[in-house]
Amino acid sequence: MNPAPNLVLVGPMGAGKTSIGKRLANRLGLEFVDADQRLEQLAGATVSTIFELEGEAGFRAREVQLLGELLRGRGQVIATGGGAVLSPVTCELLRKQSFVVYIRVDIHQQLQRLARDQTRPLLSGGDRREKLEALAATRGPLYESVADLVFDSSGMSAGSATSKVCAQVQAQWRREEAA
Repeated sequence: MNPAPNLVLVGPMGAGKTSIGKRLANRLGLEFVDADQRLEQLAGATVSTIFELEGEAGFRAREVQLLGELLRGRGQVIATGGGAVLSPVTCELLRKQSFVVYIRVDIHQQLQRLARDQTRPLLSGGDRREKLEALAATRGPLYESVADLVFDSSGMSAGSATSKVCAQVQAQWRREEAA
C-alpha cells in the first residue's frame, strides 16, 4: 500500500485521463479535478489561447503553479495535462504528494480518439502520428518515472478501463486522511 492524499492520472493526450478520472472519482467518492479545465477557468482563456499568447513556456509556468496548489489538497482524483511531467518541480511534487497512475495508450488508439479534436496546440499542423510518436519518446520515460501504477487503456472503453484500473488502485493505494 502506498499512502497519499490524492490520486493523480498522468499520460498522453487521448489516453482517457479525464474520462476515466471522472468515473474513478465517482467510484471512490473523491472530487474530480481536470487540471487543464481548472487552468482555463482561472485564466479565463482556453489552453490553445494561452499557448498562442504566452507560448508553451507561459502555459507550463501556469500549469506548475496550479498543480502545486491542487496537490496541497486532499481527496481528489486529478487528471493532469499530458505535459505536466515536463517540469522537474511537478514530478517531485507528484512523487511526494500523490499516488500516480500512468494511463498508457498506443499511438493508433490516440489517433482514433483525437481524430476530430482540433483544440490540441501540440497537434496543429503537420503529421499527427509523427508528433504523437515524438511526444511519446520524450514523455513516456517521464510518466514511468513518477508512476506508482502503470495502466494501459488501449482498446478499452472508458467504463471497462475504469473498472480495471479501480481494482488495481484499490489494491495498491491507501488514501491518506487529513491529520
